[in-house]
Amino acid sequence: MNKPLIALIIATAVTAGFASLPAGQAHAATSDAVIVSGVNLRAQPSVSARSYGLLKAGETITILSQANSYWYQVRDSQGRTGYVSANNKYIQSSSGMNGGSTAGNNSSSSGSRSAVTDVNSMSSRIIRAGKAYLGTPYEFGSDRSNTRTFDCSDFVKQAFQDGAGITLPSDSRSQGAYVRSLGHTTTNWRNLQPGDVMFFMAYKGTSASAYPSDTSGQPIAHVGIYLGNGQILHTYSKDSGGVRIDQIAGKHWESRFIFGGSAIS
Repeated sequence: MNKPLIALIIATAVTAGFASLPAGQAHAATSDAVIVSGVNLRAQPSVSARSYGLLKAGETITILSQANSYWYQVRDSQGRTGYVSANNKYIQSSSGMNGGSTAGNNSSSSGSRSAVTDVNSMSSRIIRAGKAYLGTPYEFGSDRSNTRTFDCSDFVKQAFQDGAGITLPSDSRSQGAYVRSLGHTTTNWRNLQPGDVMFFMAYKGTSASAYPSDTSGQPIAHVGIYLGNGQILHTYSKDSGGVRIDQIAGKHWESRFIFGGSAIS
């Protein structure tokens, strides 16, 4: 076999090898980055993928590659490998990698629509999972290892686990801190989206005058899932029948509301 023919075969093989690389490896690089705002480390580059846990603001991670315009493959400080949003509101890279942009170009707009669709789909699954427990008896301090009974935070935790594979903290105040860390909260319940988590102060009676007009400094005493259309899915007492749906407007729930927001990052 002559040398020109050998060279042609080798060149073809090398070219084919590069062409067969997975798309996520085409932008492979390694650099350090800092988490700017709490974000989930996920098993796959999708908001519907299983979460390994929350990466906290200030944590240093290693970017292994850029899967696409919207996701980095990373390794965290515990050695776990997964995917995080490339949006620069969550992560600041020291390299020249181009993360998710807030600019209004066609590519980013398409990515935003895709992300919104994923979040809406996940929220619907969380709500369906929660509704599957309607009527489940209430028990304060319920056993987290089974679903025979729930208290408010145990119910919310279970719905998110079943519907989206998201592991929330076990108690309502820690759940509130987690949602706040994601930076998408509101003190007006009418601004919430279906699947958002709602946090309330302690019950002081049915009259609105029993509650302060500014509840922002009140400790969290109850949590539930917003369904949309002014309804909440939650559980709060044995006498109320366990997991149930209630209207918010004009009820003490409206007066007790502190804040709410998405637990999906």
